[in-house]
This record gives sequence, C-alpha cells and structure tokens, in this order.
Amino acid sequence: MAAAAKKRKRRPRRGVLVRRWLGVGALCLVGLLYYRPLHTYVDARRTLAERAAEVKSLRGERWHLQHKLADSAGDAALVREARRLGLVKPGERLFIVKGIEAWNRARHTIRRHGG
Repeated sequence: MAAAAKKRKRRPRRGVLVRRWLGVGALCLVGLLYYRPLHTYVDARRTLAERAAEVKSLRGERWHLQHKLADSAGDAALVREARRLGLVKPGERLFIVKGIEAWNRARHTIRRHGG
C-alpha cells in the first residue's frame, strides 16, 4: 500500500491553491495597472526624441538664415542681386554675351590637342 500511495500524486491543499491563484491574479492586476502608464511613458519619450531632432534641425536652419541675412544686409549684396537679375546702373551699357559654353569647350579642346 505504501507503493500505491507514492504513485498517487498529492494535490496541494486547497488553501495553498487559493493563495497561488490569488498571487497570479495579483500579478496580472499589477501588470494591467502598469500597462497604460508604461505605454504613455514610452510614447512620450519617443515624441520627445522626435521633437528634439526637429528643434536641432530648426536651429541649424535658423543659423543658416541668420548668416544669409547678415550677408545680404550690405550694399554689395544688393548690387550683386541686381546684377543677377540683369539690372544695370543708370548710364551703364548692357552687353549680352552668348556662346560662352561653346567657346569654353573649343578652348579646352585646343589646349588638349597641343594648340
């Protein structure tokens, strides 16, 4: 009979089972209660990282624009921009030169062939 008793699996007492299931239930409840704040925290960190990258990019753009503004504040920049637009000063004569690209190609060809 002792051998038969050893073969049978002993079930834990009812009190032990109840405590185990209460422990499992408590862990599940804690997990459920922590899910939302953890999710919000991770989402906030991701958003913060995105915003920090955006701020860094905008600071670089601001620096570039400030230097561009400082360069364009003088009279020389105004004259340079007017020239780029094709404007001339009163009394000046405008000359339009065409074919510079072809002239450069011909000049390089002559130099290459020992001319």
